[in-house]
Amino acid sequence: MLIWKTPISIASLAQRSANTAITHLGIEFLEVGDDFITARLPVNRQTCQPMGLLHGGVSVVLAETLGSIGAAHCCPAGSHVVGLDINANHLRAVREGWVTGRAVPVHIGRTTQVWHIDISDDSGKLCCVSRLTMAVIAGATKTG
Repeated sequence: MLIWKTPISIASLAQRSANTAITHLGIEFLEVGDDFITARLPVNRQTCQPMGLLHGGVSVVLAETLGSIGAAHCCPAGSHVVGLDINANHLRAVREGWVTGRAVPVHIGRTTQVWHIDISDDSGKLCCVSRLTMAVIAGATKTG
C-alpha cells in the first residue's frame, strides 16, 4: 500500500539533502518503495570513531534521516514533522564497507508517527536497530 502523501523520489531526496549533514557524511539514497526508504552510508575515516568502528552516533544519523524523511512525506499538506525520540541498539561492529538502512512505518497517526529502521552491513548482517518517534505539527510552516 502506497503511504506517501507528497511526491518522493531518489532524485528529489538527493537534491533536498545537498549541503547538509546527509551529504557531509556520504549518505546515498537507494530506493523508495510503496512503504519504505533505503539509503547507505560509507564506513570510513569520516564516519568511524577513534577505535576504527562505525560511530554509533553516525548510525543514529542514518536512522533519523530515513525515518524523518519518510515521516515528512507521510504527513498531510500544511503539516510538518519534528523528532520526539530515537533509540538505537548497536548489535555488531562494522569496520569497513557500507551500511544500509531501511525505514518502515510502524504507526502513521494524526499527531505522531513511529518508524522502525534496520541497518545492515555489506554481508546483510544486522548491525543496528532503531525506533524513531515523530510529532506531526498541523498547520505549521515547513522550514528548510
